Amino acid sequence: MNLHNFVFGAYPYIALTVFVLGSWIRFDREQYTWKSDSSQLLSKDNMRVASNLFHVGIIAVFFGHAVGLLTPHHWFLAMGVSDMQHQYLAITAGAVFGGMCFIGGVMLWLRRMFNPRISATSRGSDKLILTWLMITLMLGLSTIPVSMGHADHGKPGVMIALAEWVQSVIYLHPNPELLLSVDPVFRTHLFFGMTVFLLFPFTRLVHVWSVPLGYLGRSYQIVRSKRTVLR
Repeated sequence: MNLHNFVFGAYPYIALTVFVLGSWIRFDREQYTWKSDSSQLLSKDNMRVASNLFHVGIIAVFFGHAVGLLTPHHWFLAMGVSDMQHQYLAITAGAVFGGMCFIGGVMLWLRRMFNPRISATSRGSDKLILTWLMITLMLGLSTIPVSMGHADHGKPGVMIALAEWVQSVIYLHPNPELLLSVDPVFRTHLFFGMTVFLLFPFTRLVHVWSVPLGYLGRSYQIVRSKRTVLR
């Protein structure tokens, strides 16, 4: 097995296995570490803007990747979405939400690294995972000009190959050969993206599992303030 076949044939399963089992074991054995470790109390400077940009952007990018890569090719055609429409949609959404995520991520990264109070209370894993996410994001944004070049020449083959490779992994029939002709920037982005799943259980990212969806359907809370009446 050569390096290409290992990275795109075996490594996805290693990363996903560590992702699932590592998260399960950590939840079972170290529940007191299962938290987001918010640093807002230490410093509120630009926190709200940076956090909202980053989280809205990264959530949209994640689900955009999921829909675009996991939906079978013939489904898009059946819905009347041509290959070029699909590619331009992916480019536009990636640029908008990836740009939002990048702006917010840079603000959070600078805050994490150079705010004395935040940096002093950050673990090595906090700085590592944020840096890794930002590198992964920058690689993803770097694929946009390449994709635009493909689109301008009416060549959606790379987009289709990427989706078929992801689906081959999901169907347990990995086909690394699909990525042999894909530009290196795409393959590098894929490697960094898969490694995010590998690092996930050992970082604060585990709080994603505990997203409070129940808040969306809970009853309103009535809050009354106590005011002193001056006479």
